[in-house]
Amino acid sequence: MTLPAVDPGALSTPSLRRRLACFVYEGVLLFGVVMVPGLIYAVLTRQTHALKGTQGLQWSVFLVVGAYFIVCWSRSGQSLAMQTWRIRLVDQAGQRVTALRAAARYLLAWLWFAPALVTLKFTGLHGSGATAFVALTAGVLGYAALTWLHPDRQYWHDAVCRTRLVNWQPPPRSP
Repeated sequence: MTLPAVDPGALSTPSLRRRLACFVYEGVLLFGVVMVPGLIYAVLTRQTHALKGTQGLQWSVFLVVGAYFIVCWSRSGQSLAMQTWRIRLVDQAGQRVTALRAAARYLLAWLWFAPALVTLKFTGLHGSGATAFVALTAGVLGYAALTWLHPDRQYWHDAVCRTRLVNWQPPPRSP
């Protein structure tokens, strides 16, 4: 699918509030994306206890979520949540991103969570759900706040991958 030719300067950046709302909605939708692969993993590995085989499950979920985002971003530039919020991922020229660029963006997007997860791991506070929630929320909001330092208000991983999140209005349907 080719995107229509567009002046990259005409593409506006969605507000941080809209992007964070899309981020939260994406998290809700990902429950459905990981449910079936989680069940398949449990059946194939005969996982009878929730605490056994968790690393394998985590890696399989990481790969499934990665495949979901890479396919969505490289085909249409939008995940399901991005379609709802009318946000699209494009390269610096306003065109569709390649699968390689989408994969790099997916890997770098884990920087949203990495500082909080490392902090929880090395402080030994990872046992409490409330503590983990507060740490992850603070990390996500801190990372999102970094957009105020970017001239186009893009996320750090988008700047590195030379991608942009833009407002998107779908073309009118033909009668």
